[in-house]
Amino acid sequence: MELLRGVRSQLTELISGLGDNDLAPMSLGLSHSLARYKLKFSSDKVDTMIIQAIGLLDDLDKELNTYAMRVREWYGWHFPELAKIVQDNILYAKAVKLMGDRINAAKLDFSEILSDEVEADLKEASVISMGTEVSDLDLLHIRELCDQVLSLAEYRAQLYDYLKSRMNTIAPNLTALVGELVGARLISHGGSLLNLSKQPGSTVQILGAEKALFRALKTKHATPKYGLIYHASVVGQAAPKHKGKISRSLAAKAALAIRCDALGDGQDNTMGVENRLKLEARLRNLEGRDLGRLSGSAKGKPKIEVYDKDKKKGSGGLITPAKTYNAAADSLLQTPKVDSENGVKEKKDKKKKKKADDEEEAKTEEPSKKKSKKKKSEAEPETVEPAKKEKKKRKHEEEEAEMPAKKKEKSEKKKKSEV
Repeated sequence: MELLRGVRSQLTELISGLGDNDLAPMSLGLSHSLARYKLKFSSDKVDTMIIQAIGLLDDLDKELNTYAMRVREWYGWHFPELAKIVQDNILYAKAVKLMGDRINAAKLDFSEILSDEVEADLKEASVISMGTEVSDLDLLHIRELCDQVLSLAEYRAQLYDYLKSRMNTIAPNLTALVGELVGARLISHGGSLLNLSKQPGSTVQILGAEKALFRALKTKHATPKYGLIYHASVVGQAAPKHKGKISRSLAAKAALAIRCDALGDGQDNTMGVENRLKLEARLRNLEGRDLGRLSGSAKGKPKIEVYDKDKKKGSGGLITPAKTYNAAADSLLQTPKVDSENGVKEKKDKKKKKKADDEEEAKTEEPSKKKSKKKKSEAEPETVEPAKKEKKKRKHEEEEAEMPAKKKEKSEKKKKSEV
């Protein structure tokens, strides 16, 4: 290998007439042929067609919806009752295109478009409609818009059939598991079938819910359990509490199916069909387990048996016999019954004893209260007399201090009066 590498590096000098410009196309062709051999290149395995088709299908759905709503709003000024009678957008456009002015509704036959009941309602409403009058020019433009809606709907049906055939060719196992639309959206979101095959099952499960995932990680809340895979029919069949488990199982099986489709040699969908059957069996097992918990049996079918209160056999039997009501445990408020005269005498004696005790306590308390009052009365005059003496002294001192001031004021007044 080293010798060959050396010869290849010096090939222009060893072979006369061979330049660098001639070597570049040779090396490019060799690299392309090797890449085709390694990837087993095939025109049927081009997944870019699926990516473009599913993108166009989504755009067509949006355009169809906006066009149909425009037809309803525009023609609603002329015949507003028709919007409630005909709910489907395509049938509405066909009816408007055929009818034109609402006066013509009574003469026309709508049996090819609508059912008999809806047709009868339409004709009755056209006679008593509250809509405004519309000119022929306006009706011409409305009919052209209806033609656009019908042509878009027809092309969408053709595109869906094309997408279905391409998905069955490129990813048959994935299509068998999750369906054409969900499989195509997974491939489109992953970039290509080969890039999607490199992703683990946990990534396939939340593919399409990246915004919710990062928000949950940032706020430290629970992460999402499913993304685009939520629209698969298997997940839709499951109960709300089982959707997380089924989506996890479906994502694991879908990751295997994608790798088989991208890198495998087989062109059939046997693996996808087998995995789908396993997922449906798991779903039935989960639902049956809940039924078993509710009914008391583990197999999902409730056992209906005759009730026996003392039964101890089996899972449905009672461990202990049923308890009966004990009337003796009830507590009642009863009045005391005195049957003999002795009982009455005893009660009277008790009352007399209580009165005697109360009188003795009162007698013992009275002298103690008197003593305390005497002590207080003796202590009070001693404390009152010095307080009075002090007040008299203060008054006398204040009067003595005020006297010279008053004398001065009188003398000053006399001098002023003399002057």
